[in-house]
Amino acid sequence: MPDLMNTREVAEYLRIKERKVYDLVQRKQIPCTRVTGKWLFPKHMIDLWLAEASFMPGNVTSRGTQPINPPPVIAGSHDPLLDWALLQSDCQLAMTAGGSLDGLNRFFAGQAMASGLHVIDGKTGAYNIAAVARAQQATAVPGGLVLVEWARRQQGLVLAPGNPLGISDFADLAKKKARIVVRQPGAGSRVLFDFLAGETGIDIGEFNIISRPALNETELALCIAEGRADAGMAVAAVAGHYRLDFIAIRQERYDLLIRPGDYFGDGFQKLIDFTRTSAFHQRAREMDGYDVSGLGRVHMNI
Repeated sequence: MPDLMNTREVAEYLRIKERKVYDLVQRKQIPCTRVTGKWLFPKHMIDLWLAEASFMPGNVTSRGTQPINPPPVIAGSHDPLLDWALLQSDCQLAMTAGGSLDGLNRFFAGQAMASGLHVIDGKTGAYNIAAVARAQQATAVPGGLVLVEWARRQQGLVLAPGNPLGISDFADLAKKKARIVVRQPGAGSRVLFDFLAGETGIDIGEFNIISRPALNETELALCIAEGRADAGMAVAAVAGHYRLDFIAIRQERYDLLIRPGDYFGDGFQKLIDFTRTSAFHQRAREMDGYDVSGLGRVHMNI
């Protein structure tokens, strides 16, 4: 099957009549997109749709044994572009940022509809999949989950304006005894900080870490801007917003974990529709360090 199916191909794939496909399109009950006047159906999205719903003539019914109605909240790691898009799209979803691993805990506890995360795997250097698998195993929550890419972001060192200490890389933080503000345990940037310390062979005790961790990226940036710290780790967009220096360390992937039924819900689909607008892509270009070319790509479907 091709990655993009036309109405005839998706009808054959679903073993239904083609006119039924048009009926589902009209009622907005099937994932599709219109290109040059033709309806096209991304195969991976059709597979997600089937994972959540079993098709019966004239009806789509949930496969779940018990309905799940989490609050319309995206928990986890804060993302400046996502935060802006939630407001601009009027999708009626809220964001409660508390760190990537905290967001996973809230998601699996049924306290959030989705979870935003950027957690590097210490063994492979890959992002998010291992963290989701561990959280699912720990909570014994059954399948019916999808991990969808939101953006690739530049993560790195946020420094005082003009970089007065002349820091050029991660190891310089220890060499030059920079006052470092770190995020709380469980935040994606804190996981990356610990990972980089191990990768460079620097003991955590060699860093001059100030005692109080920053609970979000705004707090971290203000701590540096106000002269209470020399450096911290956050995304380029935050450094740019507060006119701080920035040294990119690596590109990370920020994903959203969500259940297929909630993915196809009105609120989340309104957000996804907004990401196709020129206003969204203009904003992504204006914010430092974003690549949204892979937005919507499925990285895990269990």
